[in-house]
Amino acid sequence: MLKIVDLEVGNIGSVIKVIKHIGVDFELITLPEQLIGASKIILPGVGSFSAAAQKMHKSGFAEALNEHVLINKVPVLGICVGMQLLATLGVEGGSTMGLGFINATVERIDNLNGTLIIPHMGWNDVYSNNIPIFQNINDNSCFYFVHSYAMRISENENVKIAYTNYGENIVAYVNKEHIHGAQFHPEKSQQVGIQFLRNFIELC
Repeated sequence: MLKIVDLEVGNIGSVIKVIKHIGVDFELITLPEQLIGASKIILPGVGSFSAAAQKMHKSGFAEALNEHVLINKVPVLGICVGMQLLATLGVEGGSTMGLGFINATVERIDNLNGTLIIPHMGWNDVYSNNIPIFQNINDNSCFYFVHSYAMRISENENVKIAYTNYGENIVAYVNKEHIHGAQFHPEKSQQVGIQFLRNFIELC
């Protein structure tokens, strides 16, 4: 069964609404032991990296996700801060360890000497490069973003990446084997977001 992790730092209501619309069975979980039996995992998150990471580690979800994702190979999709938590380290609110599933750091978006508004908020094209999870979604489709920090991936990390441009190329989506992360909010991205989530459920 699909399990949606509630760290109390996520936009849970909107995610649940879309998953119900898609029509798949799911369970909203608040305890790490409830990950048992997961066929897929969605990890939403909003707010600061440090607050979300601390909550994840203190609750025991970090260890449980490590077991189910890295050992049991359960597909996972991190959304917004949930994607950022897949990284090794985040600097927002002070340097804090993430899950380390992706060899990356999460750093503040460059405002280009004040010429860009931070946070990056609104609709932006995503260059999907024929990545399978974007099946039936046109390349350069618009998705909804709200973030001030972005994932910077190590050059030697073997991942698939879709970008958006906001003064520079920013990682909008990352994929390493069965591990997926979306910096955008698919649950707020209307039809393309619904298709993206449907693809994760059906294809990954």
